[in-house]
Amino acid sequence: MSPRDERRSRRDHAADTRLKLVENVVDLRVAVDAARASGRTVALVPTMGALHDGHARLIEEARAADPDALLVVTIFVNPTQFGPNEDFGRYPRTIDHDLIVCGRANADLVFVPDVETVYPGGIDQPACVVEPPASLATVLEGAIRPGHFRGVATVVLKLINLAHPQVAYFGRKDYQQLVVIKRMVRDFHLNVLIRETATVREPDGLALSSRNRYLSDDQRSAAVVLWHALQAATAAVASGERDADRVRQILRAAIDSTPAAKLDYAEVADASTLEPIDRLLVERPAVALIAARLGATRLIDNVALDLPS
Repeated sequence: MSPRDERRSRRDHAADTRLKLVENVVDLRVAVDAARASGRTVALVPTMGALHDGHARLIEEARAADPDALLVVTIFVNPTQFGPNEDFGRYPRTIDHDLIVCGRANADLVFVPDVETVYPGGIDQPACVVEPPASLATVLEGAIRPGHFRGVATVVLKLINLAHPQVAYFGRKDYQQLVVIKRMVRDFHLNVLIRETATVREPDGLALSSRNRYLSDDQRSAAVVLWHALQAATAAVASGERDADRVRQILRAAIDSTPAAKLDYAEVADASTLEPIDRLLVERPAVALIAARLGATRLIDNVALDLPS
């Protein structure tokens, strides 16, 4: 399909779902400025497309929180958050499906910029970037994917500046990303409220992810071990376990019990700083984070480790 035909297809799908489809900054700003001038809140849901039920829930929660808001969904596969050996080229692009999801979830506007719009100087030229603190950006996912959170923070700042929302919604499944974005918003005094939504799961507990579609049937069956590991950790904590190393061992043992899954990390960390902790305390909320590979596909998941007060 030619670029012109692709744009026509996008417009047709947007019309079918009663969405406003925007592909340039001028039209986005016109819509946003008109909404704000009329007293409406602007709510932003940034995505990389390949939308699934988790994204739909995110959009629906944004709509339920403010039925009168101008609800903007962005669809942009951000090249700067992918490493040289990662899956940028094969990351699924499903724009027609995505527009249907956005329409059914009652979004108002979908912004689908190209790379030149988001990165006017190109991605290969020196440019201003957001460099998150190393304590947040070089651990866990950042240790395995160097530069990933620089790309994430930079593109989210760009999207916030483009859409000027008062509130932006992010899912808790990408927990480290959420922490980085909250820190960026705080440190740059951005006038936007970050709201997080719960991880959406399949009936067997597997967290919904655009990368789940890469899994073979056998890998999909094995992937639920991430959720089983997190459940084992939360059960141990509920039964009185407070030693963080013991909880880490429980996470690792669960993954090791499934030969198809190869552990990247299993961590118990401070929920705000991602600093590894020695002991679980009521006054210090903690989170268990896990990543594993099933074949060529990496999956991540997390769960809050809540203690009785």
